[in-house]
Amino acid sequence: MNIFSEKVPTNKQEAIKDFILQNFEAIIGPKDYAFWHIKNQDFSATFYNSSKFVVQGKNINLLLDKLSEKFSEIKNIEPTEKEKKTEGDFPITAHPLPYIGTDESGKGDFFGPLCVAGVLIEEKNLQMFIDLGIKDSKTLKDSDMIRMAQQIQKHSTYSVISMSNAKYNELYANFKNLNKLLAWGHARVIENILEKVPCKYALSDKFGDESLIKNALLKNGRTIQLDQRVRAESDIAVAAASVLARATFVQKMKTMENFYGLKFPKGCNNIVKTHAKEFINKYGRERLIEVCKAHFKTYNEV
Repeated sequence: MNIFSEKVPTNKQEAIKDFILQNFEAIIGPKDYAFWHIKNQDFSATFYNSSKFVVQGKNINLLLDKLSEKFSEIKNIEPTEKEKKTEGDFPITAHPLPYIGTDESGKGDFFGPLCVAGVLIEEKNLQMFIDLGIKDSKTLKDSDMIRMAQQIQKHSTYSVISMSNAKYNELYANFKNLNKLLAWGHARVIENILEKVPCKYALSDKFGDESLIKNALLKNGRTIQLDQRVRAESDIAVAAASVLARATFVQKMKTMENFYGLKFPKGCNNIVKTHAKEFINKYGRERLIEVCKAHFKTYNEV
């Protein structure tokens, strides 16, 4: 199945609906978070309240070819301020299904683990994830992110690797390069999913040389087509992986805080340094590596 999406001003949704119904034998019906949903034997088309127009199916070009001229006109129309604010509500992919999306969380945080997640998107869970409003975890509240992560785990084949600070510091000492360590994590979650379900495609955010992840893949991953691109979180699979990775990071941080009886702020700033000094005062500086990433400049500064 193939997917196409386009941000379209909502004042065009009626015209698009009428055009499809006039040119194709199709059934129209309601859908959550959408103005309408149209089904044909070759495709389905949905116009979401967020102004995202989505077409999916095995032969979507039947519709897209006829709509292409109309789309060129629509894309020249400036969306309203409200529509601009909702842009990106539903990240969609044009990647063939099924495929794996991967992302990580914690690489820029002095305290806490590095978490890498992979999620398999297939026909049976794609629409559900769209309806849930899954998007880049950096744009979500923690409560919404945790709720979405539970649904992702329930309705997908996935893998999460959480490297404690002790393990992270050990691995970094071996790799001596963050991008190589990240590539190792992304490759492992891809391999873990491939052990459960066969898949030909994977997509990740581009964080370094494209060969890094490919070189880190093992036997199962050698035949997979791996794509990497900047801001890949706009894709639904990578967005789902980012939600799962960040939710794991947040939960692991809470566990650390309960164990040590201290707060561990996210990020890497002066507030983080203050809390690092509090940890040293309570547990001694030799134990700081238990809760932080020791290659950060902050480590030597505190």
